[in-house]
Formats: sequence, structure tokens, C-alpha cells
Amino acid sequence: MHVGYIQTLPSWGLPAENLTAVVDAIRQARRIGTSADLWVLPELFSTGYLFADRDEAASLCEPIPDGPTVTALISIAMRERTAFVAGVAERAPDGRLFNSAVAVDSTGIIALYRKAHVFGNERRWASPGDLPFPVVTLAGARVGIMICFDWRFPEAARTLALGGAQIIAHPSNLVLPNCPDAMVTRALENGVFTVTCDRVGSEDHAGQQATFIGRSRIIGPDGKILSDGPADRPFCDVVEIDPARADIKRLAGGNDLFLDRRPDLYRP
Repeated sequence: MHVGYIQTLPSWGLPAENLTAVVDAIRQARRIGTSADLWVLPELFSTGYLFADRDEAASLCEPIPDGPTVTALISIAMRERTAFVAGVAERAPDGRLFNSAVAVDSTGIIALYRKAHVFGNERRWASPGDLPFPVVTLAGARVGIMICFDWRFPEAARTLALGGAQIIAHPSNLVLPNCPDAMVTRALENGVFTVTCDRVGSEDHAGQQATFIGRSRIIGPDGKILSDGPADRPFCDVVEIDPARADIKRLAGGNDLFLDRRPDLYRP
């Protein structure tokens, strides 16, 4: 299969414009003979990242699955014969707001995940996620989902891998420099493919400032970097992979990455 990411420069508060940028990137990829069965988009790709407070965030959060962003992604998936994992701002039926990600294809929404590890000023508006880390069949592969700062907690990727994920889709808005290199370890220690999709540019809003590092990456189960995005501009890339490689957990010397675990000793 072919997996790709679309590293964007979102316009704050303009979901329709940010969706258009995604469509333009997909069409440009097709013009040069490239397409993906699965595209990963950044965290909060349609809204921008910084919100002054909960009320401002609520004005841009959408219900899932019926909000305009998810509805549009499903339509694009139908038209382009593809699938997406994308970061969106969610308004739950009970009024809580979440930094979320959806998996969608031409049939509709396949999974919803709410960011477990809320970062920094996201606490102004986002509730900590209350849903398990999902692993779903998407574009013919088993895909797990985590969001941005989840990378800093190895239990997140390990949970997805133990759940059978062959690919970890990782929408991100990275401001710290460590994640791209740390994801090599996450892929290697779990024997899975990872697709981290970051954004670029800066936001200066409501007394807050953030600069995003780009460097979206696709990494193989052996830790090999298959795609390495730039730090300073929008970019998309597609890599052909064999998801079944992630089902092989054997190591040199007759060891097995999962069977040799010692959870009986993994405690304080």
C-alpha cells in the first residue's frame, strides 16, 4: 500500500481554506503520478492550534461525525478513493471539548480518538481524552492512532502495537525538537510503521506564540527513515510499504519482540 502525509501551514480559524489546501496537495500529488491509500494530516489541521480560551475554542470545535470538516473529509475520501487520519477540534454531545483525531474512508468515520496527553496551553480548552487508543482496519491495514504529545509516553505506542497496529498514524503540531528522532525509537521498539504528520509556520494569538518544527516522517519497523519532511514549508510525500512487515516481531538470536517481554517485572 501507499501511505503519505500532508504537512500544511494552516490558516487560523479558516477550516474551509485549510481543507482546500489538503485537496490541492492531493491533486498536485496526482499530477506527478503519486497517490496514497492513506493520508495522515496534522493535529487540528482545519482550525489552527492556539485558542484564547474555552469559548473561542468552542466556536471552532465541531460535532463528530456530523461536523463540516469530517463530512468534507469523507467526501474527499470518496472522490479520491483514499482514507485519512486527521486531527480535528471536537465538541462532544455533553459540551466537553477535545483535541481529537478521526479515521475516515469512503464509507464514513471508522474511528474517533481523543488526545490522552494534553499539552501546555491546550489545557485552556481541551479535556483529557477518555477513549482507548484505537486500532482499526483502514485502507487494508491495521492502523493505530495517537496525537502529538502522546509520543512522549511510550505506553501509547506500545498499547497500539500490542493491539495489533501495523501502522501508527500520528497527527501532530510539534513545538519541541525531540519527536522526529524519538519516533525512530517508537517504530523500532514496537516493530511498526509510523507516520508523523506535523505542520509548519508560527501562530501568535491571544498572548500566546508557537512555532512548529515540521519534519514530518515515515519510519519503518526497523527504524529506517523512509520519508523526512522539511522544517520550513508545506510538503507532502508518499511511500510504498508492506504493512505485513510489522507483523514480524522476530529478532536476531531467536528472540521475539513481544513474546520476550517480561510484564511480570515491569512495575515499580
